[in-house]
Amino acid sequence: MNPEQIKDIICKELDDRKAVDITVLNVAHLTVVADYFVICTARSNKQVKALAEYLDEKMSDEGVKALRTDGVREGKWAVLDFGSVIVHIFNDDTRVFYCLEKLWTDGDNVEFYPPKKN
Repeated sequence: MNPEQIKDIICKELDDRKAVDITVLNVAHLTVVADYFVICTARSNKQVKALAEYLDEKMSDEGVKALRTDGVREGKWAVLDFGSVIVHIFNDDTRVFYCLEKLWTDGDNVEFYPPKKN
């Protein structure tokens, strides 16, 4: 499965599970760490944990295993590393504090899910 397909499945699953402000950053030209960062917000620490656990299981069912996960138990910021796609699931306060979009955006590499309508 290629990185774009992985990213698309992740975004759909997060959206289906009521994650909000799903943002995709294409970082392939900025780092060798991954091709995409998928960033989203959960409404509570419990939802952060539930989204991370569900996504880990769903992607495993798709044949894409997480190389590493971190922060799931605490529920403030969960990180799931699927190799070419790294997923960041934040609670509101933690997302505002770290503001990864500002760190990794170059102006042309941001995509929203579902796509914003004009």
